[in-house]
Amino acid sequence: DKLSDYDVMSHAMYPAVFDEFMERQEEYGKLSYLDTRTFLTGMKVGQELAVHLEKGKHLILKLISIGESDGGVVNIQFELNGQPRSAHVKDKRDGVKETARLRALKGVTGSIGAAMPGVVLETRVKKGDTVKKGDPLVLMSAMKMETLLTSPCDGVVKQVVVTAGDQLDGGDLCVEIDEAL
Repeated sequence: DKLSDYDVMSHAMYPAVFDEFMERQEEYGKLSYLDTRTFLTGMKVGQELAVHLEKGKHLILKLISIGESDGGVVNIQFELNGQPRSAHVKDKRDGVKETARLRALKGVTGSIGAAMPGVVLETRVKKGDTVKKGDPLVLMSAMKMETLLTSPCDGVVKQVVVTAGDQLDGGDLCVEIDEAL
């Protein structure tokens, strides 16, 4: 978006605050549609909120329920213009720290990563196992299809960093193989 004179003056007077504001706006989008009280405290169950996006575009939101925290994720149910909806959101109050997964190293044959985002169904090797090129390592479910990660080389399994149920992004490290046989 185009910076206004107001933005330039805000940056000149409060550069750190303005930079933080712009980062938040980049991450969450434009927040000026929310009133200050809702922005600061969030919605309460049963509360209805009218959001005016632009002339002729209005949304009516009603918070129906907030589920219990399950591993740092909460299911919320709401109505959007009278239609029931649900969403999963991170619960920052839960105290569950999100940890970044290790990434497979590009150009290293023994560093095997997930080919695409998916869920680990089964690990078929453990640390210390001897594997041959083509042996099955990890079974994943990605886009409603099962995908089998296989060994790209002969070697010994140095570490298995995933377990059944893990949600992975493409490129996340699954297994490391020591090629020195």
